[in-house]
Amino acid sequence: MVAADVLRGDMPLATGRHHGAFLLDVRQPVELFVESVKGAVNIPLGQLRARLGELPRDREIAVICRSAQRAYYATRILLQNGFKARSISGGMLSRAMFSEASESRT
Repeated sequence: MVAADVLRGDMPLATGRHHGAFLLDVRQPVELFVESVKGAVNIPLGQLRARLGELPRDREIAVICRSAQRAYYATRILLQNGFKARSISGGMLSRAMFSEASESRT
């Protein structure tokens, strides 16, 4: 389902820098103690439908979670409700791997 949506172009993915995008972290608050994203607003996936009014309609929303599964569902919800949104490909796991690779090269 997820792969098919990506291949058809039904699921927009964010893969690089997210300049100007509103960063939405849909992980549980307890997960933020392990690692957080500077500048991101946390709305757990289970609360997203009830809190759509807190999100901007005039900016793209880049959605992140740990592995991109919850970000996929959150992005679907946002798109269905008229928001411009992209799921951050790979979530925090790929972000951590990218950071480690960058650090090992310096």
